[in-house]
Amino acid sequence: MYQVLDELNKTSGVTGSMVVGNDGIVIASDLSATFDQETVGALAASITSNISKSLDRLHTSNLRQVTIEAENGKMFFTDAGLGILVVTAEKECNIGLVRLEIKNAIGRLRAGI
Repeated sequence: MYQVLDELNKTSGVTGSMVVGNDGIVIASDLSATFDQETVGALAASITSNISKSLDRLHTSNLRQVTIEAENGKMFFTDAGLGILVVTAEKECNIGLVRLEIKNAIGRLRAGI
């Protein structure tokens, strides 16, 4: 799992990544020191849980990914099956490239590679 995160972090614009359980507990982390991993894990679980509940009320498909764009960067929360893959990125990152690498990382995480 750490190898997958390490490879993902080599993507241009990506500043860190981690996998958290749906309860917010950190499973594995290779996150920048500027973020408190416990706080990010709790935030990811809270945001994805609330959005999933809202999607259920709308009778629409399951949550796949949430992207947050802030003044200083971006965060991606993606359903990884075993939990939530969290990726932090620079403000001006190539979103398409980051999403492609997230998709590849999810495939490797689900395959247990």
